[in-house]
Amino acid sequence: MRMTLAVTTSVLLAMGASGLVAGGANAKPPLREVSEIHDGLLAVGIADEIRKNCGSISARMFRAINYVEGLKGRARDLGYTEDEIKAYYKSDVEKARMRALGEAYLKANGVSRANPASFCVLGEAEIAKASLIGKLLRAK
Repeated sequence: MRMTLAVTTSVLLAMGASGLVAGGANAKPPLREVSEIHDGLLAVGIADEIRKNCGSISARMFRAINYVEGLKGRARDLGYTEDEIKAYYKSDVEKARMRALGEAYLKANGVSRANPASFCVLGEAEIAKASLIGKLLRAK
């Protein structure tokens, strides 16, 4: 299960970060500029970092996988092709960009890699306020 979430999260993080644009008269903004897709993928990535670094919090795997599939479906509904979505999630540049955004969020919310317990504090706060991140997590 953990491996599935990690793979799914990687795909989503990459999806959320691509700067690719469809060609022709139907030019769409890059997927990274579609806030519902971008913000959703960022939340999944942050939730994944919290669960990997906090032993007292786990992922709601099925919820996370279903959420990611929903984001991919929404991207298709917005007119993005499978090839565009795939190119987005395979982009190393966009993966790095999304990782940097996630790290900035963690830091802004008091998380320090030198203090592993800080991941738990943030995770518990996200769960308590029922944020999107919190909805993807579960206290053990």
